[in-house]
Amino acid sequence: MILVTGGAGFIGANFVLDWLARHDEPVVNLDKLTYAGNLETLASLQGDARHVFVQGDIGDSALVARLLAEHRPRAVVHFAAESHVDRSIHGAEDFIQTNILGTFRLLEAVRAHWSSLDGADKSAFRFLHVSTDEVYGSLAPDAPAFTETHTYEPNSPYSASKAASDHLVRAWHHTHGLPVLTTNCSNNYGPFHFPEKLIPLMIVNALAGKPLPVYGDGMQVRDWLYVKDHCSAIRRVLEAGRLGETYNVGGWNEKPNIEIVHIVCALLDELRPRADGASYSTQITHVTDRPGHDRRYAIDARKLEAELGWKPAETFETGIRKTVQWYLEHPGWVANVQSGAYRQWVQAQYGAA
Repeated sequence: MILVTGGAGFIGANFVLDWLARHDEPVVNLDKLTYAGNLETLASLQGDARHVFVQGDIGDSALVARLLAEHRPRAVVHFAAESHVDRSIHGAEDFIQTNILGTFRLLEAVRAHWSSLDGADKSAFRFLHVSTDEVYGSLAPDAPAFTETHTYEPNSPYSASKAASDHLVRAWHHTHGLPVLTTNCSNNYGPFHFPEKLIPLMIVNALAGKPLPVYGDGMQVRDWLYVKDHCSAIRRVLEAGRLGETYNVGGWNEKPNIEIVHIVCALLDELRPRADGASYSTQITHVTDRPGHDRRYAIDARKLEAELGWKPAETFETGIRKTVQWYLEHPGWVANVQSGAYRQWVQAQYGAA
């Protein structure tokens, strides 16, 4: 049995689905079901006894303690986090509460549980903390990619809150001996991505005939990681990672945002052409850049490859095609996730977009 936090969110839900497609080992899935948590993503697991879903907050110490005592998981995989930079700029408190205080309370509950274990169970236990490359700050255009020893220089309330959670995890290992592992990933994309993030927003807006809002000049560079590759990396780190170590997970796919948007438009032109024959790229609209927008992230994932033999299976070309096709094939999921609250957020963030 493993306990997954945030397992109804984008990456967490993909991890749960992949885990149960490959293992019979059950999953207890603890998720608060905020706006980005979506049980419909896990609909295929309905009635599957291997998946135990619990709606709750990682900051609820009594609930977490009860789940640990009842299910006695051999590992905790911690995805639960507020994760959207734009939202953190407009309202940082949720990020402080969940990412910092929530992680602290989770660590304390897990430490108490781990301390109660004996022998082999105690030795085998793991706490895997899933984090982001944004904790490292922004890279110059010609600077080497982030390694695990890069200085932390977070520039947004979101990345600052994740950096704090990374430091807490490290401290609980060095101070208390808690057997932890940390992964810092680059930008994920793929199925079930909430349509406030770049790639799904472009797909959804393009199909709806809406403007495709691109921040500033669109030359912000990101390293793109297909979500299922990220899930395979987490499984591998959980299986064989060295205790107390950090592993960077990247896709070796550095591309500027504007290029991503044009690639999405070209795929839609091929797979779902506009009725008027024009390219979806005519819908691209440049909007005011967000405050403190980091110009470049890039992950050096050689440590993960050298120590644990992991490499991404997808190129960006194969992964983005699969992603666009998935959104075209799942209009019901997209329609259902676009609640009134989501539409209000896009209106507030991008104006007429």
